[in-house]
Amino acid sequence: MKVLVVGANGQIGKHIVKQLQNNDQHTVRAMVRKEEQAEELKKSGVDAVIANLEGSKNSIIKAAKGCEAVVFTAGSGGGTGPDKTLLVDLDGAVKTIEAAEEAGAERFVIVSALQANNRQNWNEKIRHYYAAKHYADRMLETSNMNYTIVRPGGLLNGEGTGKVNVAENLNERGSVPREDVAKTVIASLAEENTFKRGFDLISGDTAVADALKNL
Repeated sequence: MKVLVVGANGQIGKHIVKQLQNNDQHTVRAMVRKEEQAEELKKSGVDAVIANLEGSKNSIIKAAKGCEAVVFTAGSGGGTGPDKTLLVDLDGAVKTIEAAEEAGAERFVIVSALQANNRQNWNEKIRHYYAAKHYADRMLETSNMNYTIVRPGGLLNGEGTGKVNVAENLNERGSVPREDVAKTVIASLAEENTFKRGFDLISGDTAVADALKNL
């Protein structure tokens, strides 16, 4: 399927784009905010489009046209304030969900945060971030999309192992390389066992494909 990656210039997004480029089941279209980012991707042979999550929904609809799936992995980043978190992680996500529906995409995978579904487990220092993820996920669940919500633990820059631990509710904290988050997102696209479900994700001992089949 053709997959629009929203947040393609982010740390997880870059891994997703690269892995999709080397995937014989899917093709990728990368959505970025800046012309120079799009040009860099095009040099690598990636179909790239420009749209801003704080801009009009119509630009996102245009970006998603012709795509069967959308992956949302955008975020305002740790260096911004709560206002940007609300505009990007919450409103940007909801705007993308609405745009994907209007563009005719059927599949939607969103990268959330570990235990975002359980308010009692939110990190007190960044409750605004968890609230944004929580309500974006809730909006996706009420949409007409065939969705999957991936809730990774602490994000690492090290090389992925390809082995994870997934569950609808993990009773432990943990971390996971961004490369393995990307691998899990891509594996979820066609894994029916992840359809209309959300799950927590940390590093573990089970290969990604097997972990998702046993979810």
